[in-house]
Amino acid sequence: MVKICCIGAGYVGGPTMAMIALKCPDIEVVVVDISKPRIAAWNSDELPIYEPGLDDVVKSCRGKNLFFSTEVEKHVAEADIVFVSVNTPTKTRGLGAGKAADLTYWESAARMIADVSKSDKIVVEKSTVPVKTAEAIEKILTHNNKGINFQILSNPEFLAEGTAIEDLDKPDRVLIGGRMTPEGQKAVAALKAVYAHWVPEDRIITTNLWSAELSKLAANAFLAQRISSINAMSALCESTGADVSEVAYAVGKDSRIGPKFLNASVGFGGSCFQKDILNLVYICECNGLPEVAHYWKQVVSINDYQKTRFVKRVVSSMFNTVSGKKIAVLGFAFKKDTGDTRETPAIDVCHGLLGDKAQISIYDPQVTEDQMKRDLAMNKFDWDHPQHLQPQSPTAFKQVSVVWDAYEACKDAHGICIITEWDEFKKLDYQKIYDNMQKPAFLFDGRNVLNVEEMRKIGFVVYSIGKPLDPWVKDLQVSI
Repeated sequence: MVKICCIGAGYVGGPTMAMIALKCPDIEVVVVDISKPRIAAWNSDELPIYEPGLDDVVKSCRGKNLFFSTEVEKHVAEADIVFVSVNTPTKTRGLGAGKAADLTYWESAARMIADVSKSDKIVVEKSTVPVKTAEAIEKILTHNNKGINFQILSNPEFLAEGTAIEDLDKPDRVLIGGRMTPEGQKAVAALKAVYAHWVPEDRIITTNLWSAELSKLAANAFLAQRISSINAMSALCESTGADVSEVAYAVGKDSRIGPKFLNASVGFGGSCFQKDILNLVYICECNGLPEVAHYWKQVVSINDYQKTRFVKRVVSSMFNTVSGKKIAVLGFAFKKDTGDTRETPAIDVCHGLLGDKAQISIYDPQVTEDQMKRDLAMNKFDWDHPQHLQPQSPTAFKQVSVVWDAYEACKDAHGICIITEWDEFKKLDYQKIYDNMQKPAFLFDGRNVLNVEEMRKIGFVVYSIGKPLDPWVKDLQVSI
C-alpha cells in the first residue's frame, strides 16, 4: 500500500488530499500540521475551511484511508510520497522585502524530511514556489541524505476557491514536473499513477521541473492580468458613458480571448494573485529583466488603483466626506462561496473609509467577526504567516461593527458598498433596505451584481463599476 503524507493542512493540502483519498481507496493519505487547533478542526464536524462539497468528501474518507494528525515526523518517515503544502509568504523584511517569497517554512520542512527519513522518498512541491526552488530543496535533501534517495517533483495546484472540489474532481490539467533523468522520470510516473485513478491521461501534463514551477506563476499572472485589463477599461467606461459589461461581452465573444475573468470589479483578492505576481517581478529583476518586471508590476498597480478609485468614488459622491456616516459593507471574503479573506479588497476599502472616519457595519455569511477584526488590524503580508504569529487580540476599531444580517447592516446607513458577489445579495429586498436608510441613500456596487436601473427606480443614488454614471455622481466628479 502506497502511503502519502502532506505537510500543511491549509486551503491546498486539506482538499487535495481529501480528493486523492476519495479517488484512491488503496492509498493511505495523512495530512499533518503542527497546529493542533487546525488538525482538531479537520477531525471535527466543523472543518476549518468552507468549500462547497468539501464536507462530504472528507467525511466519506476520514478514518478509513484519510487521516489528520499532528504527529508530523512519524508520518513523514513512513510515507512513500511527501507533499509539501506550507505557506510561502511574501518577505516583509530583508532582501526582496515586499516582493520575494519567504521560503523559511519550506526550508524547515525540507530539513525535517531529511532528518526523519529512513527510506527513499518522492518529495512533491505543492506550494506555489519561485522557479528553481526545487534546486535548493534538492541540495538540502542530498546533503543530509544518509544514503537515502530523494526525487523532487513540482505539482502546482490550479484550484479556484469556491469551486475547489469541482476543480479537483474534473481538473483542466494536472501538471507534474521532474528531473529529466531515469530516476526523475520514474518518480513522475509514480505520481502520475496516483492521479490516473480519476484524471484522463491526456490531461496529465509532464514537463521539466523549471517549466512546472514557472507555469503556476505564469497562470496566475495571466489571470490577474485579464482582471486588471477589464478594470482599467471600467475607468474609461465611466468617463465616456460606455458600459463595461457590454464591452466585456463583445470582447469575450472573440474566440481568441474568451469570456472568462472579464468581470469588472472593485479588484482581485485571494492568496495567490498579488503574491505570485510580486514573486514573478522579483525573479525577473534578479535575472536582469527590468522591463519584464515593470510590465507585470503594472497588473498589481492597476488593482491597487481600482480599490483606491472605488473609495474615492464613495467619498466624493457623499458630499466629499463620510465622517460620522454609517456605511454598510456587504461581503468581506475575497469572492463568493469561500470564507477566505486573504488580500480581500474589503480590507483596503474599509481602511479607506475608516481613514475618512466612517462608521462601518459589515456583514458576510461566512467570515467571523474575529477574522475581520484581525484582518483590519494586521500589517500587509502578515496574513500568510501561521496563525500563532499573527495578532492574538486584534485591535478593536470603535468605528467597526460586525452584524449577522444584511438588513441590520444597512439599517440607518447613509450608503451601502457591495464588496463580495454572494448570491444572497442579489435577492435582498432593496425597497425594504431603502425605506430604512438615511436619504439620499447611496448604493456602491463593487461587483456589478445588481440591476442599476431597478435600483434607481427605487430611489437609490447608484454607482456601479464601469457603468454610465448616475447624473448625481457625474456632477460630483473629482480626479479619480
